Amino acid sequence: MTRSMQRVAEAVAGDPAGCAALTVTGLAELTGTSEATVVRTARLLGYPGYRDLRLALAGLAAQQQSGRAPAVTADITVDDPIADVVAKLAYDEQQTLADTAAGLDTVQLGAAVTALAAARRIDIYGVGASGLVAQDLAQKLLRIGLVAHAHSDPHLAVTNAVQLHSGDAAVAISHSGSTGDIIEPLRVAFDRGATTVAITGRPDGPVSQYADHVLTTSTARETDLRPAAMSSRTGQLLVVDCLFIGVMQHTYETAAPALSASYEALAHRHSPRTR
Repeated sequence: MTRSMQRVAEAVAGDPAGCAALTVTGLAELTGTSEATVVRTARLLGYPGYRDLRLALAGLAAQQQSGRAPAVTADITVDDPIADVVAKLAYDEQQTLADTAAGLDTVQLGAAVTALAAARRIDIYGVGASGLVAQDLAQKLLRIGLVAHAHSDPHLAVTNAVQLHSGDAAVAISHSGSTGDIIEPLRVAFDRGATTVAITGRPDGPVSQYADHVLTTSTARETDLRPAAMSSRTGQLLVVDCLFIGVMQHTYETAAPALSASYEALAHRHSPRTR
């Protein structure tokens, strides 16, 4: 551990109950470190992210107070009232966003933004829940005048990737980092000379070997009533929004008029129809 990571570890070991009550930002301020350091420390201690470490600390605190096994959990159960479901989901979503923001490499993000802003064409690959995120990024970029298309069909993804060249860009979205239908088109795009970006919860996964830039999301913890796709999508959407705002900033002179034109073209569809 670095000295800053040691301060985080010492804090959670010395006061698990107090640290369990803190957000990732609060613990970073308490220890005089950064949010990224807190997340890295949690991962080094064996937890996917700070959310999981925080739950473990709460359980440890309860065990110390009662002298028995911890009963504290944020997992949703079959018998939970809907109010508890809302509270637990809101808590989990907040932690996912905080973990993703703290662990996001802004240097890599900046490089990816620059590549997308200058690209002649952008291909985005995603299947399942990640496919929905790919569509979200594509429609955002289209509305500011960029040529961007999302591909969830693996055959079409590869067919389109073959047409990419230097000056183009490809984005692969895969929480596991090992989805073959995503890795193959990204590899083809990489081999064709396009700038490639991977958005993944597993930066050491196979998809990263074909990515010029890797953007890491919080690692989702899957339960019976909360599939990993739910948490992973939250982190992915945050990264997508960061990419979009960055590209918008880089291309503002052309992006702003294009966005206004798209609003005007759709305005009549959002107004009450008169008979």
